[in-house]
Amino acid sequence: MAESVAKVGVKKTDGYLYFVDKNGDISRAKMARGGGKKKPKGKPEKVAKVGVKKEKGYLYFVDKKGNISRAKMARGRR
Repeated sequence: MAESVAKVGVKKTDGYLYFVDKNGDISRAKMARGGGKKKPKGKPEKVAKVGVKKEKGYLYFVDKKGNISRAKMARGRR
């Protein structure tokens, strides 16, 4: 299914969403959970500078081990 692209080994912290940004680096943003009040939005912060070149047709994500992986996007299924 998914293949590892870069071994980074980022340690994840609870309450944050980790993602691969448009520069190919790992960033994180504070998750807003529940409650009716509006919480102030935090600006995403860079966790690790990797510089992965993204290819079209793939979904890039941070896996359980803290590495960057990619999976082929399913398009046009019925």
